Amino acid sequence: MKETILVTGGTGFIGSHTTVELQQAGYNVVIVDNLSNSNATVVDGIEKITGTRPAFEHVDCLDYEKLEGVFQKYDIKGIIHFAASKAVGESVEKPLLYYRNNIVSLVNLLELMPKYNVKGIIFSSSCTVYGQPDAENLPVTESAPIKKAESPYGNTKQINEEIIQDTIKSGSPIKSIILRYFNPIGSHPTSIIGEMPNGVPMNLIPYLTQAAIGIRECLTVFGNDYNTPDGSCIRDYIYVVDLAKAHVAAMARILDGKSEDDVEIFNIGTGHGISVFELINSFERATGVKLPYKVGPRRGGDIEAIWGNVDKANNVLGWKADTPLDDILLSAWNWQKHLREAGIQ
Repeated sequence: MKETILVTGGTGFIGSHTTVELQQAGYNVVIVDNLSNSNATVVDGIEKITGTRPAFEHVDCLDYEKLEGVFQKYDIKGIIHFAASKAVGESVEKPLLYYRNNIVSLVNLLELMPKYNVKGIIFSSSCTVYGQPDAENLPVTESAPIKKAESPYGNTKQINEEIIQDTIKSGSPIKSIILRYFNPIGSHPTSIIGEMPNGVPMNLIPYLTQAAIGIRECLTVFGNDYNTPDGSCIRDYIYVVDLAKAHVAAMARILDGKSEDDVEIFNIGTGHGISVFELINSFERATGVKLPYKVGPRRGGDIEAIWGNVDKANNVLGWKADTPLDDILLSAWNWQKHLREAGIQ
C-alpha cells in the first residue's frame, strides 16, 4: 500500500476529485475540511466511485491544536493543500477573511510538517499570480513576471507561494510543488461528485448550469467591452479530472525523490484561451440546451485575458489535459441534472 496523503479541503470541488484519483492510484487519503463551502456527504460519493472510504476529519486548518491532532493520528507522508476561500469578488468585499483563512492555514501546515516528518506539500496556487499578463507574455510561462494581484484572493496566492519558498530556503526539510492552475470546470464522469457550492455560486460553470436548468433567472456575462475578439473575458478552462491527475503526478514526483529543486512550479491548464461567449456556445452545442444570459457591467478584480503555456507540466510531470471542451461542459450539465433528480438543486 502506498503512503498516506492529507488532502485539506478534500470535500470541495477539486479536493474531492483529487481524492478519487489518489485512491485509484493506490494512496491512502485523509481529508481535512471545515465544510464551509462543501458537504460531508461528498465522502460517500468518493467511496461509491472508488470502493474505498477516505478518512475524514471535520477540522478547520486555522485551528492549530485540532490540526496537530490529525498529524498525531495518521502517518502522513504528503499534503495537498486546497483549503482556502476562493471567490475573487468576495475577496474584494472581505479581504481580511481571505488573508486570515488562506495564509494562516498554510503557515500551520508548514509548522507541523517537519515535526511529523512529512516529506512534501503540493500547493494549490492560481494563474491569478500573473495578474493581467502583457500581450507578449501570452500564453504565460512559469517565468512570466508576477504582477500586483488584481484581488485579495490573488494576493493570498502570491503571498503563500512566497511563504513556501522562504520556509524551504530557511532550511525546513520539506519539498514543495506549486501548481498554478487556470479555471477548473466540469464534473466526474459518473456524476456522483461535482461542483456544489453552498448558496449562490461564485464560479461561472455552476451558475451557468443553474441558469440552464431554471434555478437562476439567467447568467450574467460581466462585460462585453474587453479588448478581446468578442469583448468577453478569456480564460483557460481545464477539466477538473485532468487537474486532479496533475496533483497525483506531482505527489509521486515528490515522494519518489524525483524533484530537481526543493520548490518546483508548474502551470496546469490546457494551453488554450476560451472566451465566455465561446464557452456559452460550446455549452449549448454540447447539451442542446438554450442558455438564458444577459450582459452586465465589468466585475471588480476580473482579468481580461489569460491562458497558460503548459509545456513544462507536459514534459516534466508527464501530464496533459486533453479532454474536449464539449465533453467537459456536458459532464457539468449531467452533474446539474443529477442534483435535480436527487432533489438537491
